[in-house]
Amino acid sequence: MAGTAARRWHRNRPGTFYAFTGPWLAGFLLLTVFPLGYALWLSFTNYDGFSPHWGFVGLQNYQAAFQDPNTWSSLARTLVFVVVVVPATIGFGLFLAVLVNQKVRLRGAFRAIYFLPVVVPPVAAGFVFRLLFDRDTGAATAVLGWFGLPPVEWLADDKALAVLMLMILWRVGSNMVISLAGLQGIPREVLDAAAIDGAGAWRSFLWVTIPIMSPVLFFQLVIGVIDTLQLYLPALLISAAGQASLDTTPSRGLYIYMVHVYTQAFANGNLGYASALLWLLTAVTLVYTLVIFRVTRRVVYYETGPAGQEDRR
Repeated sequence: MAGTAARRWHRNRPGTFYAFTGPWLAGFLLLTVFPLGYALWLSFTNYDGFSPHWGFVGLQNYQAAFQDPNTWSSLARTLVFVVVVVPATIGFGLFLAVLVNQKVRLRGAFRAIYFLPVVVPPVAAGFVFRLLFDRDTGAATAVLGWFGLPPVEWLADDKALAVLMLMILWRVGSNMVISLAGLQGIPREVLDAAAIDGAGAWRSFLWVTIPIMSPVLFFQLVIGVIDTLQLYLPALLISAAGQASLDTTPSRGLYIYMVHVYTQAFANGNLGYASALLWLLTAVTLVYTLVIFRVTRRVVYYETGPAGQEDRR
């Protein structure tokens, strides 16, 4: 009887597999593969998103993107933003994780406080920062007034980009939680052995904790780069300059790449050109990620040793 049931289950294994994975596969095809293919097709057309009249234009959208100075200026501003923000969020998140990992009273409350900004909706966070840094009524202007300093136009040009970076750092609680999980996964015996060998707290952190946590930090690096390259909503919300980014003035501090895409798609009604811009961003993201994998392969340590240096017999 048991053998019959086992043979029946063995015959039905493919059906069981597709029954469980079918909903995910359907969602992946409908919500990921189809939109990607549709956007690729749109990138070869002059479709504006509304008119029934459109035509195939070949590679003209890609040629226009390469010749558009707004494309290069917004992309450069975005890459600088990535280089500054991603390491800062990882480092600050690790710093907070080390603090809340200490055996002190109310550490659970501190963890909740540090994580609280993450659950604030991005729209609400954008308006809060817009109010805080408003030139006339913002809290930042009031603080400057205490010291007799004149108001500063925080929400314009490069200062607005600094405000955006501050907002991203304010929402660093997710990095803190990931780093905290990595810290709590370090075997206590390893740290005790380092202490017995004479390593102080700082040396133990640099030469024991960081190497063991390198896969966690690497994960945050890759995800942070991908998310930051796609950032656009906070830039549209935190300032009047962000709302005014519907024009194509490239000098605005918040005119990052995805804002450029948003402008072309919804303000200028050029959905085909915006799709081409998105596919160019996909290529940039892929190259950026491959470079990260290549550069960090010898400094990310797993249980078997540094990545790419496993024992080959």
